Amino acid sequence: MVTFIGTGLLGSGFARASLKKGRETGVWNRTLDKAAALGKEGAKVFPAVADAVKGAAFVHLVLSDDDAVESVLKEILPVLPQGVPVVDHTTTSVAGAKRRTAALAEVGVFYQHAPVFMAPLNALESTGVMLLSGDKTRHEKLSSHLTPMTGKLVYLGADTGRAAAMKLAGNLMLMAITTGLADAAAFLKAVDVPPQELENLFEHFNPGASVQPRTKRMLSGKYENPSWELRMSRKDARLILAEAAGHEPALASVPNYAAIMDRFIEQGFADHDWTVVGREAAL
Repeated sequence: MVTFIGTGLLGSGFARASLKKGRETGVWNRTLDKAAALGKEGAKVFPAVADAVKGAAFVHLVLSDDDAVESVLKEILPVLPQGVPVVDHTTTSVAGAKRRTAALAEVGVFYQHAPVFMAPLNALESTGVMLLSGDKTRHEKLSSHLTPMTGKLVYLGADTGRAAAMKLAGNLMLMAITTGLADAAAFLKAVDVPPQELENLFEHFNPGASVQPRTKRMLSGKYENPSWELRMSRKDARLILAEAAGHEPALASVPNYAAIMDRFIEQGFADHDWTVVGREAAL
């Protein structure tokens, strides 16, 4: 039996995928109603989390945060069968992932943090990305079980907190993109263009294609020979701010970008590539 502890949107997707593959699947959720719906689809629903792990070959945690993980571990560890892997897909702090991995290794518990970049549909369709780091032997032992659950299983090295760090970095990028989209929509609204036109723009212009080359440029530390001068990107920020001034909703991110650009221009980087604004973090 494969047990999923936590049956929110992601956990229920994992559980349904397991059922589709014909595996005996156990589920538990602190709010029983969310787990009960899976019972109608063939899952074994456990009212007590300790009972959910007793007959499991694999235990998957799909919870909200560090506190939820710690709370569940406290309940299941006394009854967890020896050697049963606990795979934790929860997005947690880096420090928490490191601390739990070390503490559980000391008492002989097979624990692996494995956060994911998945929407519920990805979990259901076994697509998306799953990240692992830490002891490579654990990755090797789990690979055959985890690979069918995801589109890509990525091992990031021996640092036990690396997967947690990269998951949060990826989520930070998603937050920045979404905030940027909100600002772009607000700007169009300010200049009397329907914000829905963003969809048309992105049919022709894919800003995502610039992420990898700009990341490489920023991390290289080589900002001479610019593809876009910092002074020119700041000019565009000035135009955007001027057009949107006095309109609602106010732009959330552009004023911060502009202030950062101004600081680097004052430091003498006006003629450098605009990725120089990441210089302090990159070097």
